[in-house]
Amino acid sequence: MEGVVRVGILTVIFLTSQINCQEAILHISNGSVYREYCIVHNHSWTPLSQTLDAAEQYPLVNLTSTLLCNASGVDTDVKDKAVVVMRGGCDYSQKAIIAQSLGAKTLLIASNRTMATPSANDSEYSKVHIPLALMRYRDILEAQQVFGEGMQVKLYAPPYSKIDPSIALILLISVVTVALGGYWSAACERDRLSSDAVEGGGGESKADSGELSLYSPLKVFIFVAMMCGMLVLMYYFYNILVYIIIGIFCLASASALFSCLDAVMDKLGWGTLSVSVRNRNISVRSVLLAAVCISISVVWGVYRNEDRWIWILQDLLGIAFCLNFMKTISLSNFKICVILLSLLLVYDVFFVFITPFFTKNGVSIMVQVALGPDASGEKTQGNMVEIPAEPQAPSEKLPVVMRVPRFSAWAQNLCGMQFSILGYGDIIVPGLLVAYCSRFDVWVNSSKKIYFLSCCTAYLLGMILTFAVMLLSGMGQPALLYLVPFTLITSAVVAACRGEMRYFWAGNTCEVLDPTREPLLPEGRTVRSIDAESC
Repeated sequence: MEGVVRVGILTVIFLTSQINCQEAILHISNGSVYREYCIVHNHSWTPLSQTLDAAEQYPLVNLTSTLLCNASGVDTDVKDKAVVVMRGGCDYSQKAIIAQSLGAKTLLIASNRTMATPSANDSEYSKVHIPLALMRYRDILEAQQVFGEGMQVKLYAPPYSKIDPSIALILLISVVTVALGGYWSAACERDRLSSDAVEGGGGESKADSGELSLYSPLKVFIFVAMMCGMLVLMYYFYNILVYIIIGIFCLASASALFSCLDAVMDKLGWGTLSVSVRNRNISVRSVLLAAVCISISVVWGVYRNEDRWIWILQDLLGIAFCLNFMKTISLSNFKICVILLSLLLVYDVFFVFITPFFTKNGVSIMVQVALGPDASGEKTQGNMVEIPAEPQAPSEKLPVVMRVPRFSAWAQNLCGMQFSILGYGDIIVPGLLVAYCSRFDVWVNSSKKIYFLSCCTAYLLGMILTFAVMLLSGMGQPALLYLVPFTLITSAVVAACRGEMRYFWAGNTCEVLDPTREPLLPEGRTVRSIDAESC
Protein backbone atom coordinates (compact mmCIF):
# COMPACT_ATOMS: atom_id res chain seq x y z
CA MET A 1 0.00 0.00 0.00
CA GLU A 2 2.83 2.36 0.87
CA GLY A 3 4.38 1.75 -2.54
CA VAL A 4 1.11 2.56 -4.30
CA VAL A 5 0.81 5.81 -2.37
CA ARG A 6 4.35 6.80 -3.33
CA VAL A 7 3.63 6.02 -6.98
CA GLY A 8 0.47 8.09 -6.81
CA ILE A 9 2.31 11.06 -5.33
CA LEU A 10 5.23 10.86 -7.74
CA THR A 11 2.88 10.51 -10.72
CA VAL A 12 1.42 13.97 -10.35
CA ILE A 13 4.58 16.02 -9.81
CA PHE A 14 5.93 16.38 -13.35
CA LEU A 15 5.46 19.85 -14.81
CA THR A 16 7.20 23.16 -15.10
CA SER A 17 5.39 26.04 -16.70
CA GLN A 18 5.64 29.77 -17.11
CA ILE A 19 2.74 32.10 -17.89
CA ASN A 20 3.10 34.48 -20.82
CA CYS A 21 0.33 37.03 -20.21
CA GLN A 22 -0.98 40.03 -22.11
CA GLU A 23 -2.60 41.99 -19.32
CA ALA A 24 -2.62 45.77 -19.36
CA ILE A 25 -3.91 48.57 -17.14
CA LEU A 26 -6.95 50.80 -17.54
CA HIS A 27 -6.38 54.11 -15.74
CA ILE A 28 -9.63 55.99 -14.97
CA SER A 29 -9.64 59.44 -13.36
CA ASN A 30 -11.69 62.61 -13.01
CA GLY A 31 -8.76 64.96 -12.52
CA SER A 32 -8.27 64.47 -8.78
CA VAL A 33 -9.06 60.82 -8.08
CA TYR A 34 -8.05 57.76 -10.08
CA ARG A 35 -8.56 54.02 -10.13
CA GLU A 36 -6.76 51.32 -12.13
CA TYR A 37 -8.29 48.12 -13.45
CA CYS A 38 -7.10 44.98 -15.20
CA ILE A 39 -7.70 44.69 -18.94
CA VAL A 40 -6.67 42.07 -21.52
CA HIS A 41 -5.44 43.09 -24.97
CA ASN A 42 -3.60 41.66 -27.96
CA HIS A 43 -0.31 43.52 -28.37
CA SER A 44 0.28 42.07 -31.84
CA TRP A 45 -3.06 43.47 -32.98
CA THR A 46 -3.58 46.78 -31.18
CA PRO A 47 -0.41 47.72 -29.24
CA LEU A 48 -0.64 50.06 -26.25
CA SER A 49 1.73 52.63 -24.82
CA GLN A 50 4.22 51.28 -22.31
CA THR A 51 3.91 54.06 -19.74
CA LEU A 52 1.06 56.06 -18.26
CA ASP A 53 2.63 59.39 -19.27
CA ALA A 54 2.94 58.32 -22.91
CA ALA A 55 -0.65 57.09 -23.14
CA GLU A 56 -3.31 59.27 -24.73
CA GLN A 57 -6.19 60.33 -22.50
CA TYR A 58 -9.76 60.25 -23.77
CA PRO A 59 -13.20 60.89 -22.27
CA LEU A 60 -15.05 57.62 -21.73
CA VAL A 61 -18.54 57.07 -23.11
CA ASN A 62 -20.48 54.26 -21.47
CA LEU A 63 -22.43 52.32 -24.10
CA THR A 64 -22.78 49.07 -22.21
CA SER A 65 -26.46 49.14 -23.08
CA THR A 66 -25.51 48.17 -26.65
CA LEU A 67 -23.42 45.45 -28.28
CA LEU A 68 -22.24 47.80 -31.06
CA CYS A 69 -22.73 45.20 -33.78
CA ASN A 70 -24.08 47.95 -36.05
CA ALA A 71 -24.03 51.75 -36.05
CA SER A 72 -27.78 52.15 -35.76
CA GLY A 73 -29.06 53.10 -32.36
CA VAL A 74 -25.89 54.95 -31.35
CA ASP A 75 -27.11 58.52 -30.86
CA THR A 76 -24.24 59.57 -28.58
CA ASP A 77 -21.26 61.50 -29.92
CA VAL A 78 -18.20 59.24 -29.57
CA LYS A 79 -15.83 61.14 -31.85
CA ASP A 80 -12.32 61.38 -30.35
CA LYS A 81 -13.47 59.48 -27.27
CA ALA A 82 -13.05 56.07 -25.71
CA VAL A 83 -16.14 53.89 -25.76
CA VAL A 84 -17.09 50.85 -23.69
CA VAL A 85 -19.67 48.36 -25.01
CA MET A 86 -20.89 44.93 -23.96
CA ARG A 87 -19.35 41.71 -25.18
CA GLY A 88 -21.27 39.37 -27.46
CA GLY A 89 -23.44 39.48 -30.57
CA CYS A 90 -20.58 39.80 -33.07
CA ASP A 91 -16.81 39.57 -33.46
CA TYR A 92 -14.37 41.89 -31.73
CA SER A 93 -13.16 43.15 -35.10
CA GLN A 94 -16.70 44.10 -36.17
CA LYS A 95 -17.21 46.12 -33.01
CA ALA A 96 -13.84 47.82 -33.50
CA ILE A 97 -14.53 48.68 -37.17
CA ILE A 98 -17.89 50.24 -36.26
CA ALA A 99 -16.38 52.16 -33.34
CA GLN A 100 -13.62 53.67 -35.47
CA SER A 101 -16.12 54.51 -38.22
CA LEU A 102 -17.98 56.59 -35.59
CA GLY A 103 -14.74 58.38 -34.76
CA ALA A 104 -13.91 56.59 -31.48
CA LYS A 105 -10.24 56.45 -30.50
CA THR A 106 -10.35 53.45 -28.16
CA LEU A 107 -12.72 50.50 -27.73
CA LEU A 108 -13.27 48.73 -24.43
CA ILE A 109 -15.43 45.60 -24.35
CA ALA A 110 -17.04 44.81 -21.00
CA SER A 111 -17.27 41.11 -20.20
CA ASN A 112 -19.05 39.17 -17.49
CA ARG A 113 -17.44 35.96 -18.73
CA THR A 114 -13.83 34.77 -18.88
CA MET A 115 -11.69 37.43 -20.55
CA ALA A 116 -9.57 35.81 -23.26
CA THR A 117 -6.98 37.61 -25.37
CA PRO A 118 -9.01 39.27 -28.19
CA SER A 119 -8.29 37.92 -31.65
CA ALA A 120 -9.77 37.93 -35.16
CA ASN A 121 -9.26 36.50 -38.63
CA ASP A 122 -6.01 37.51 -40.32
CA SER A 123 -7.92 39.56 -42.90
CA GLU A 124 -9.56 41.62 -40.13
CA TYR A 125 -6.39 42.68 -38.32
CA SER A 126 -5.37 45.28 -40.88
CA LYS A 127 -8.80 46.95 -40.77
CA VAL A 128 -8.61 47.91 -37.10
CA HIS A 129 -6.47 50.93 -36.18
CA ILE A 130 -7.68 51.77 -32.67
CA PRO A 131 -6.70 50.12 -29.36
CA LEU A 132 -9.04 47.32 -28.30
CA ALA A 133 -9.17 45.58 -24.93
CA LEU A 134 -11.47 43.57 -22.68
CA MET A 135 -12.37 44.68 -19.17
CA ARG A 136 -14.55 43.25 -16.42
CA TYR A 137 -18.16 44.42 -16.48
CA ARG A 138 -18.14 44.75 -12.70
CA ASP A 139 -15.19 47.18 -13.02
CA ILE A 140 -17.10 49.57 -15.26
CA LEU A 141 -20.05 49.45 -12.86
CA GLU A 142 -17.73 50.32 -9.97
CA ALA A 143 -16.08 53.13 -11.94
CA GLN A 144 -19.51 54.54 -12.84
CA GLN A 145 -20.39 54.77 -9.16
CA VAL A 146 -17.07 56.36 -8.22
CA PHE A 147 -16.65 58.86 -11.07
CA GLY A 148 -20.12 59.32 -12.53
CA GLU A 149 -20.11 60.70 -16.08
CA GLY A 150 -16.80 62.57 -16.00
CA MET A 151 -14.47 59.65 -16.61
CA GLN A 152 -11.12 60.14 -18.40
CA VAL A 153 -9.25 56.97 -19.39
CA LYS A 154 -5.77 55.90 -20.39
CA LEU A 155 -4.69 52.44 -21.54
CA TYR A 156 -1.11 51.34 -21.09
CA ALA A 157 0.88 48.10 -20.91
CA PRO A 158 4.15 48.29 -18.96
CA PRO A 159 6.93 46.18 -20.50
CA TYR A 160 6.54 42.52 -19.69
CA SER A 161 9.83 41.05 -18.54
CA LYS A 162 10.32 37.37 -19.28
CA ILE A 163 13.36 37.20 -17.01
CA ASP A 164 12.01 37.51 -13.49
CA PRO A 165 13.89 37.19 -10.18
CA SER A 166 11.48 34.39 -9.27
CA ILE A 167 13.32 32.18 -11.77
CA ALA A 168 16.55 32.62 -9.82
CA LEU A 169 14.75 31.70 -6.59
CA ILE A 170 13.20 28.61 -8.21
CA LEU A 171 16.67 27.64 -9.46
CA LEU A 172 18.17 28.13 -6.00
CA ILE A 173 15.44 26.05 -4.33
CA SER A 174 15.83 23.18 -6.78
CA VAL A 175 19.64 23.02 -6.69
CA VAL A 176 19.87 23.36 -2.89
CA THR A 177 17.17 20.70 -2.41
CA VAL A 178 18.93 18.26 -4.72
CA ALA A 179 22.30 18.90 -3.07
CA LEU A 180 20.90 18.51 0.47
CA GLY A 181 19.05 15.35 -0.55
CA GLY A 182 22.26 13.84 -1.88
CA TYR A 183 24.19 14.86 1.22
CA TRP A 184 21.54 13.37 3.52
CA SER A 185 21.46 10.11 1.58
CA ALA A 186 25.25 9.81 1.84
CA ALA A 187 25.16 10.55 5.58
CA CYS A 188 22.60 7.79 6.10
CA GLU A 189 24.71 5.37 4.05
CA ARG A 190 27.79 6.27 6.08
CA ASP A 191 25.90 5.65 9.32
CA ARG A 192 24.64 2.32 8.00
CA LEU A 193 28.11 1.13 7.07
CA SER A 194 29.46 2.20 10.46
CA SER A 195 26.62 0.43 12.26
CA ASP A 196 27.15 -2.72 10.20
CA ALA A 197 30.84 -2.68 11.00
CA VAL A 198 30.15 -2.40 14.74
CA GLU A 199 27.32 -4.94 14.83
CA GLY A 200 28.92 -7.37 12.40
CA GLY A 201 26.15 -6.92 9.83
CA GLY A 202 23.32 -8.00 12.11
CA GLY A 203 20.17 -6.13 12.92
CA GLU A 204 18.72 -3.01 11.42
CA SER A 205 20.34 0.36 11.93
CA LYS A 206 18.52 3.65 12.33
CA ALA A 207 19.73 4.71 8.91
CA ASP A 208 18.07 1.66 7.34
CA SER A 209 14.64 2.05 8.88
CA GLY A 210 11.89 2.93 6.43
CA GLU A 211 14.19 2.99 3.40
CA LEU A 212 13.16 1.39 0.12
CA SER A 213 15.49 0.31 -2.66
CA LEU A 214 14.77 -0.13 -6.36
CA TYR A 215 17.12 -2.84 -7.62
CA SER A 216 15.10 -4.74 -10.26
CA PRO A 217 14.49 -3.46 -13.84
CA LEU A 218 11.13 -5.22 -13.79
CA LYS A 219 10.08 -3.26 -10.71
CA VAL A 220 11.13 -0.05 -12.42
CA PHE A 221 8.97 -0.85 -15.47
CA ILE A 222 6.02 -1.70 -13.23
CA PHE A 223 6.61 1.50 -11.26
CA VAL A 224 6.53 3.71 -14.37
CA ALA A 225 3.51 1.84 -15.78
CA MET A 226 1.62 2.51 -12.53
CA MET A 227 2.54 6.18 -12.80
CA CYS A 228 1.11 6.34 -16.33
CA GLY A 229 -2.10 4.70 -15.16
CA MET A 230 -2.37 7.04 -12.19
CA LEU A 231 -1.92 10.12 -14.39
CA VAL A 232 -4.66 8.98 -16.78
CA LEU A 233 -6.98 8.36 -13.82
CA MET A 234 -6.22 11.87 -12.55
CA TYR A 235 -7.12 13.25 -15.97
CA TYR A 236 -10.55 11.59 -16.03
CA PHE A 237 -11.41 11.74 -12.32
CA TYR A 238 -9.61 14.90 -11.28
CA ASN A 239 -12.42 16.42 -9.22
CA ILE A 240 -12.48 13.37 -6.95
CA LEU A 241 -8.84 12.35 -6.77
CA VAL A 242 -7.52 15.88 -6.20
CA TYR A 243 -8.85 15.86 -2.63
CA ILE A 244 -7.32 12.44 -1.99
CA ILE A 245 -3.93 13.73 -3.22
CA ILE A 246 -4.26 16.85 -1.04
CA GLY A 247 -4.96 14.69 2.01
CA ILE A 248 -2.03 12.39 1.25
CA PHE A 249 0.23 15.40 0.73
CA CYS A 250 -0.72 16.84 4.11
CA LEU A 251 0.20 13.58 5.85
CA ALA A 252 3.33 12.88 3.78
CA SER A 253 4.69 16.43 3.98
CA ALA A 254 4.14 16.64 7.75
CA SER A 255 6.01 13.35 8.18
CA ALA A 256 8.77 14.51 5.82
CA LEU A 257 9.15 17.85 7.62
CA PHE A 258 9.41 15.99 10.93
CA SER A 259 12.16 13.74 9.51
CA CYS A 260 14.10 16.73 8.20
CA LEU A 261 13.89 18.78 11.40
CA ASP A 262 14.64 15.72 13.53
CA ALA A 263 17.77 15.02 11.47
CA VAL A 264 18.91 18.64 11.81
CA MET A 265 18.46 18.55 15.58
CA ASP A 266 20.30 15.23 15.76
CA LYS A 267 23.16 16.83 13.87
CA LEU A 268 23.21 19.79 16.25
CA GLY A 269 22.77 17.61 19.33
CA TRP A 270 19.70 19.48 20.53
CA GLY A 271 16.79 18.29 22.63
CA THR A 272 17.60 14.83 23.95
CA LEU A 273 15.30 15.13 26.99
CA SER A 274 12.85 12.24 27.49
CA VAL A 275 10.07 11.64 29.99
CA SER A 276 8.71 8.34 31.21
CA VAL A 277 4.96 7.73 30.84
CA ARG A 278 3.63 4.32 31.92
CA ASN A 279 7.10 2.79 31.65
CA ARG A 280 7.57 4.15 28.14
CA ASN A 281 10.15 6.82 27.28
CA ILE A 282 8.73 9.68 25.24
CA SER A 283 11.02 12.22 23.61
CA VAL A 284 9.96 15.79 24.37
CA ARG A 285 11.69 16.97 21.21
CA SER A 286 9.74 14.50 19.07
CA VAL A 287 6.42 15.57 20.58
CA LEU A 288 7.15 19.26 20.02
CA LEU A 289 8.42 18.67 16.48
CA ALA A 290 5.37 16.58 15.63
CA ALA A 291 3.06 19.31 16.91
CA VAL A 292 4.86 21.97 14.85
CA CYS A 293 4.92 19.90 11.66
CA ILE A 294 1.28 18.84 11.93
CA SER A 295 0.27 22.46 12.60
CA ILE A 296 2.12 23.70 9.51
CA SER A 297 0.52 21.00 7.38
CA VAL A 298 -2.97 21.75 8.74
CA VAL A 299 -2.54 25.50 8.16
CA TRP A 300 -1.52 24.80 4.56
CA GLY A 301 -4.49 22.48 4.08
CA VAL A 302 -6.96 25.07 5.42
CA TYR A 303 -5.52 28.10 3.59
CA ARG A 304 -4.15 26.32 0.49
CA ASN A 305 -6.00 28.67 -1.88
CA GLU A 306 -4.67 31.90 -0.34
CA ASP A 307 -2.22 32.80 -3.10
CA ARG A 308 -0.72 35.83 -1.38
CA TRP A 309 1.26 33.93 1.25
CA ILE A 310 0.47 30.22 1.30
CA TRP A 311 3.08 29.52 -1.37
CA ILE A 312 5.74 29.92 1.35
CA LEU A 313 4.33 27.00 3.35
CA GLN A 314 3.78 24.94 0.21
CA ASP A 315 7.41 25.40 -0.82
CA LEU A 316 8.62 24.58 2.72
CA LEU A 317 6.57 21.38 2.80
CA GLY A 318 7.60 20.61 -0.77
CA ILE A 319 11.30 20.92 0.02
CA ALA A 320 10.89 18.62 3.01
CA PHE A 321 8.89 16.15 0.91
CA CYS A 322 11.53 16.04 -1.83
CA LEU A 323 14.39 15.67 0.67
CA ASN A 324 12.68 12.83 2.50
CA PHE A 325 11.81 11.11 -0.78
CA MET A 326 15.42 11.22 -1.98
CA LYS A 327 16.64 9.92 1.36
CA THR A 328 14.01 7.15 1.60
CA ILE A 329 14.00 5.82 -1.99
CA SER A 330 17.42 4.59 -3.09
CA LEU A 331 18.51 3.33 -6.50
CA SER A 332 20.85 0.36 -6.07
CA ASN A 333 23.09 0.91 -9.11
CA PHE A 334 23.68 3.06 -12.15
CA LYS A 335 21.90 0.58 -14.41
CA ILE A 336 18.66 1.14 -12.49
CA CYS A 337 19.30 4.91 -12.63
CA VAL A 338 19.62 4.78 -16.42
CA ILE A 339 16.46 2.69 -16.85
CA LEU A 340 14.33 4.75 -14.45
CA LEU A 341 15.42 8.20 -15.63
CA SER A 342 15.15 7.22 -19.30
CA LEU A 343 11.63 5.85 -18.85
CA LEU A 344 10.55 8.94 -16.93
CA LEU A 345 12.05 11.16 -19.63
CA VAL A 346 9.91 9.39 -22.24
CA TYR A 347 6.93 9.58 -19.86
CA ASP A 348 7.39 13.33 -19.35
CA VAL A 349 7.84 14.16 -23.04
CA PHE A 350 4.94 11.94 -24.13
CA PHE A 351 2.41 13.38 -21.69
CA VAL A 352 3.50 16.98 -22.38
CA PHE A 353 4.11 17.03 -26.15
CA ILE A 354 2.23 14.05 -27.62
CA THR A 355 -1.03 13.86 -25.68
CA PRO A 356 -2.33 17.26 -26.97
CA PHE A 357 -2.96 15.48 -30.28
CA PHE A 358 -5.44 13.14 -28.57
CA THR A 359 -7.26 15.39 -26.09
CA LYS A 360 -10.43 17.25 -27.00
CA ASN A 361 -9.24 20.69 -25.94
CA GLY A 362 -5.71 20.30 -27.32
CA VAL A 363 -4.15 20.63 -23.85
CA SER A 364 -1.66 18.00 -22.75
CA ILE A 365 -2.73 15.56 -20.05
CA MET A 366 0.25 16.65 -17.95
CA VAL A 367 -0.71 20.33 -18.09
CA GLN A 368 -4.39 19.57 -17.51
CA VAL A 369 -3.62 17.54 -14.39
CA ALA A 370 -1.00 19.94 -13.04
CA LEU A 371 -3.11 23.09 -13.44
CA GLY A 372 -6.55 21.55 -12.97
CA PRO A 373 -9.47 21.52 -15.42
CA ASP A 374 -10.95 24.74 -14.00
CA ALA A 375 -7.73 26.75 -13.68
CA SER A 376 -8.54 28.95 -16.68
CA GLY A 377 -6.59 31.86 -15.28
CA GLU A 378 -3.33 29.96 -15.67
CA LYS A 379 -3.82 28.14 -18.98
CA THR A 380 -2.07 29.53 -21.99
CA GLN A 381 -1.93 28.68 -25.65
CA GLY A 382 1.09 30.29 -27.22
CA ASN A 383 0.69 33.95 -26.29
CA MET A 384 -2.96 33.69 -25.22
CA VAL A 385 -4.22 34.36 -21.73
CA GLU A 386 -7.55 33.95 -19.92
CA ILE A 387 -8.65 35.82 -16.81
CA PRO A 388 -11.96 35.29 -14.94
CA ALA A 389 -14.24 38.31 -15.36
CA GLU A 390 -16.25 37.58 -12.22
CA PRO A 391 -15.20 36.34 -8.76
CA GLN A 392 -14.98 32.58 -8.77
CA ALA A 393 -14.59 29.86 -6.17
CA PRO A 394 -10.92 28.88 -5.79
CA SER A 395 -9.89 26.12 -8.17
CA GLU A 396 -8.32 23.15 -6.44
CA LYS A 397 -4.82 22.41 -7.70
CA LEU A 398 -2.50 19.54 -6.97
CA PRO A 399 0.15 20.51 -4.38
CA VAL A 400 2.99 19.10 -6.45
CA VAL A 401 4.92 22.20 -7.53
CA MET A 402 7.26 24.77 -6.08
CA ARG A 403 5.57 28.16 -6.50
CA VAL A 404 7.23 31.57 -6.39
CA PRO A 405 5.36 34.80 -7.28
CA ARG A 406 6.71 36.75 -10.21
CA PHE A 407 8.30 39.73 -8.48
CA SER A 408 8.16 41.91 -11.60
CA ALA A 409 4.47 41.19 -12.26
CA TRP A 410 3.28 44.79 -12.23
CA ALA A 411 -0.39 43.82 -12.56
CA GLN A 412 -0.49 41.29 -9.72
CA ASN A 413 -2.99 43.23 -7.64
CA LEU A 414 -5.23 43.88 -10.64
CA CYS A 415 -5.27 40.68 -12.67
CA GLY A 416 -4.23 38.15 -10.04
CA MET A 417 -0.90 36.78 -8.92
CA GLN A 418 1.39 35.16 -11.44
CA PHE A 419 3.74 32.37 -10.42
CA SER A 420 6.86 30.68 -11.67
CA ILE A 421 6.42 26.98 -10.93
CA LEU A 422 8.60 23.86 -10.95
CA GLY A 423 7.26 20.34 -10.51
CA TYR A 424 8.55 18.23 -7.64
CA GLY A 425 9.40 15.52 -10.16
CA ASP A 426 12.02 17.77 -11.74
CA ILE A 427 13.76 17.77 -8.36
CA ILE A 428 13.13 14.22 -7.17
CA VAL A 429 13.96 12.25 -10.33
CA PRO A 430 17.43 13.75 -10.97
CA GLY A 431 17.82 13.90 -7.19
CA LEU A 432 17.64 10.11 -6.98
CA LEU A 433 20.65 9.93 -9.30
CA VAL A 434 22.47 12.61 -7.27
CA ALA A 435 21.76 10.58 -4.12
CA TYR A 436 23.16 7.44 -5.76
CA CYS A 437 26.32 9.31 -6.80
CA SER A 438 26.67 10.61 -3.26
CA ARG A 439 26.35 7.11 -1.79
CA PHE A 440 28.87 5.79 -4.32
CA ASP A 441 31.34 8.41 -3.08
CA VAL A 442 30.91 6.82 0.35
CA TRP A 443 31.47 3.30 -1.02
CA VAL A 444 34.72 4.32 -2.73
CA ASN A 445 35.88 6.55 0.13
CA SER A 446 36.08 9.60 -2.16
CA SER A 447 37.18 12.49 0.02
CA LYS A 448 36.57 14.96 -2.85
CA LYS A 449 32.99 13.71 -3.44
CA ILE A 450 33.68 13.82 -7.15
CA TYR A 451 30.53 11.96 -8.25
CA PHE A 452 28.23 14.01 -6.03
CA LEU A 453 29.68 17.39 -7.01
CA SER A 454 29.82 16.62 -10.72
CA CYS A 455 26.21 15.41 -10.76
CA CYS A 456 25.03 18.49 -8.86
CA THR A 457 26.87 20.70 -11.34
CA ALA A 458 25.25 18.84 -14.23
CA TYR A 459 21.85 19.35 -12.62
CA LEU A 460 22.50 23.09 -12.27
CA LEU A 461 23.53 23.38 -15.94
CA GLY A 462 20.50 21.36 -17.01
CA MET A 463 18.18 23.66 -15.06
CA ILE A 464 19.81 26.74 -16.58
CA LEU A 465 19.33 25.28 -20.08
CA THR A 466 15.70 24.46 -19.25
CA PHE A 467 14.95 28.04 -18.24
CA ALA A 468 16.87 29.42 -21.23
CA VAL A 469 14.84 27.33 -23.69
CA MET A 470 11.63 28.22 -21.89
CA LEU A 471 12.36 31.95 -22.07
CA LEU A 472 13.38 31.81 -25.72
CA SER A 473 10.40 29.71 -26.80
CA GLY A 474 7.84 31.34 -24.51
CA MET A 475 6.50 27.89 -23.59
CA GLY A 476 6.78 25.66 -20.54
CA GLN A 477 9.29 22.85 -20.97
CA PRO A 478 9.47 19.27 -19.62
CA ALA A 479 12.60 19.84 -17.55
CA LEU A 480 13.56 16.15 -17.58
CA LEU A 481 14.21 16.50 -21.30
CA TYR A 482 17.35 18.44 -20.35
CA LEU A 483 18.09 17.25 -16.82
CA VAL A 484 18.20 13.52 -17.55
CA PRO A 485 20.83 13.67 -20.35
CA PHE A 486 22.95 16.18 -18.44
CA THR A 487 23.08 14.18 -15.21
CA LEU A 488 23.33 10.68 -16.72
CA ILE A 489 26.03 11.55 -19.25
CA THR A 490 28.07 13.52 -16.72
CA SER A 491 27.98 10.70 -14.16
CA ALA A 492 28.95 8.13 -16.78
CA VAL A 493 31.86 10.26 -18.04
CA VAL A 494 33.21 10.73 -14.50
CA ALA A 495 33.03 6.99 -13.83
CA ALA A 496 34.72 6.19 -17.15
CA CYS A 497 37.50 8.73 -16.59
CA ARG A 498 38.19 7.31 -13.12
CA GLY A 499 38.17 3.75 -14.42
CA GLU A 500 35.29 2.81 -12.12
CA MET A 501 32.47 2.26 -14.59
CA ARG A 502 32.22 -1.46 -13.81
CA TYR A 503 31.57 -0.82 -10.14
CA PHE A 504 29.55 2.33 -10.76
CA TRP A 505 27.26 0.32 -13.07
CA ALA A 506 26.90 -2.58 -10.61
CA GLY A 507 26.56 -0.27 -7.61
CA ASN A 508 25.99 -1.75 -4.18
CA THR A 509 25.28 -5.31 -5.35
CA CYS A 510 28.25 -6.45 -3.30
CA GLU A 511 27.03 -4.47 -0.30
CA VAL A 512 23.66 -6.22 -0.49
CA LEU A 513 25.23 -9.66 -0.60
CA ASP A 514 27.79 -9.00 2.10
CA PRO A 515 27.19 -5.82 4.16
CA THR A 516 30.29 -6.40 6.30
CA ARG A 517 32.74 -6.04 3.41
CA GLU A 518 35.04 -3.07 3.00
CA PRO A 519 34.09 -0.13 0.70
CA LEU A 520 34.20 -1.12 -2.97
CA LEU A 521 37.10 1.06 -4.05
CA PRO A 522 39.18 2.63 -1.28
CA GLU A 523 40.56 5.99 -2.43
CA GLY A 524 43.68 5.61 -4.54
CA ARG A 525 42.93 2.06 -5.73
CA THR A 526 42.00 1.40 -9.34
CA VAL A 527 39.78 -1.18 -10.94
CA ARG A 528 42.81 -2.94 -12.41
CA SER A 529 44.30 -3.50 -8.95
CA ILE A 530 41.25 -5.35 -7.69
CA ASP A 531 40.02 -7.11 -10.82
CA ALA A 532 40.70 -10.45 -9.18
CA GLU A 533 38.51 -9.64 -6.21
CA SER A 534 34.92 -10.77 -6.15
CA CYS A 535 31.88 -10.18 -4.01
